Amino acid sequence: MTGEPGPETDPTRIRSVAVHREDVANALEATLRSDRTVVLRVTPPYAGRMRARIHRVETAKQGGSGIAGGDENGSSGPIHLDPRELVETIPAYPEVDDTTAERPGSDLETRRKRHAEAVETWREQVRQAVGGTVSIPIGRRRDSSVRRADAESDERTETHDVDVVVLG
Repeated sequence: MTGEPGPETDPTRIRSVAVHREDVANALEATLRSDRTVVLRVTPPYAGRMRARIHRVETAKQGGSGIAGGDENGSSGPIHLDPRELVETIPAYPEVDDTTAERPGSDLETRRKRHAEAVETWREQVRQAVGGTVSIPIGRRRDSSVRRADAESDERTETHDVDVVVLG
């Protein structure tokens, strides 16, 4: 074994990742509003165009963007895309207290309806802001231009930029 990833597990093969707008909005809302980590996951075998699907991460160790369960080169496990990195500008999530403060004299049902409308407006803003490019980590390499006593500080995480293609 050479330690080099095979073609089917090499994330540099990926040119674009397709994500569904609704999946990104759901993942972002779950991540922001709870203690859960929800990502968009791309699984090997990798090809030029890949589809990312919503996935709940079971351990905090695997949260955020990166390769989960990969080898020391970071190349064989699924890729987790943080939904925050798929949205150009994340609008502030509407808090119940904020929507209630807009009409303090409203009855409970009216306040619930106003908050639900504010959340739906937020979700629509998120769906419209999905796109661009995202950088995925593809492994670590030694930086020979830097000479330090601490060997770990000589390593840098390499990334690979891929286009985000929006579905729905």
